[in-house]
Amino acid sequence: MTTLLGVPEVVIDRLPVYARMLAILESQGRQVVSSQELGDELGVTPAQIRKDLSYFGRFGKQGRGYNVQHLTGELRRILGLDQEWTMVLVGVGNLGRAILSYRGFAPEGFKIIAAFDTHSDTVGRTLGGIRVYNVKNLPQFLKNSPADIGIVAVNAVAAQEVADILVGCGIKGLLNYAPVALRVPDGTQLKDIEPVLALQSMTYYLKGTSP
Repeated sequence: MTTLLGVPEVVIDRLPVYARMLAILESQGRQVVSSQELGDELGVTPAQIRKDLSYFGRFGKQGRGYNVQHLTGELRRILGLDQEWTMVLVGVGNLGRAILSYRGFAPEGFKIIAAFDTHSDTVGRTLGGIRVYNVKNLPQFLKNSPADIGIVAVNAVAAQEVADILVGCGIKGLLNYAPVALRVPDGTQLKDIEPVLALQSMTYYLKGTSP
């Protein structure tokens, strides 16, 4: 699949991996890295790295490699990580609570501003520093406080309805943890996080039998 800018989606998916590795190298004091070294760290061929980066410009010099700090900054700019993105979470069960307690979002510019649920023992509480509201208040909340991304952490039955509400309120990006394929209109970015499917594809290689 190709994005609107003509960049294959698989390339976009690799860019955060490059950016994370470069950030690690920068924290270690590295100033320059070659595509060979970067590829060795990530299990990607140097040619693939150079081809991926070429979609966005020229970042290195032949024989000298890439300036780590500069390339890190450029990748963060390309990915939109040089700005803050606001998110709302719908579904505050076990998974939702784990998401609220996760401390990896904020350092990367992702801020959960509110959570929503239907259970009376959860609504009105503050979990992980985030206030939980009744899901009935979701449209009004987003009208007053627009958000960029919606996190869907409800069960499969409720997921499509929640997605429809979020999209109808102007949300342009959905992170879906529900075990169901959501239908979203063109122009809405959808990423599915489904650990069970990943495990089921892994067991193909682990089962130890021929096809």
